Amino acid sequence: MVTRAERAWAVLDGVPDPEVPALSVRDLGIVRDVIDHGGELEVVLTPTYSGCPATEVIEQSVLAAIEAEGLGPARATLRRAPAWTTEWISEEGKRKLREYGIAPPGPLMPEAAVPIRMVRRTPAAIACPHCGSMHTEQLSAFGSTACKAMHRCLDCLEPFEYFKPI
Repeated sequence: MVTRAERAWAVLDGVPDPEVPALSVRDLGIVRDVIDHGGELEVVLTPTYSGCPATEVIEQSVLAAIEAEGLGPARATLRRAPAWTTEWISEEGKRKLREYGIAPPGPLMPEAAVPIRMVRRTPAAIACPHCGSMHTEQLSAFGSTACKAMHRCLDCLEPFEYFKPI
C-alpha cells in the first residue's frame, strides 16, 4: 500500500523549479522531507540559498500540486540548515541539466580547503553539454542566476551555462 507521503513525493516529481524548469524540485534536492501528521502533510523545503527569490513561488507550486492531487491539507516549512549544496542535485537532475544545455556541477570536496584568491585564477575546463568537448572557456562568472556561470565551447561554438558547485 502506497502511503500519502509516498504519493506526495511522487507528485513533487512533477513540480518544476521556476528558475530551471527542466528540473523538478525533487531533482534539485530542495525537498528534504514529507511528513504525514495525520490531518495534514508537511513538506520540508531547503532553498538553494537564503535569499532565493523563487522560494515563495516554489512553496505555492508545491502546495498547489499536493492539493490538486487530493492529498491536502498541506503546509510547507523552510529548513535553512544544513544549507543546500549542489551535491543534493540527483543524478537524474544532472542528466536533465545536460539535456537542457546547462553543464551540471562537478563534485565537491568538503575536506579540501578553498583559499580566498585576490588574483583571478583560470577556472577548470567544463565539459560542453552540447558536444562533450572539454575545449571550453568561461565568458562570465555569472549567468542568468548567481549560481551559474556563462561558458562557450570552442569546438561547437555554442554558449552554455554551468551550474557552479556550492
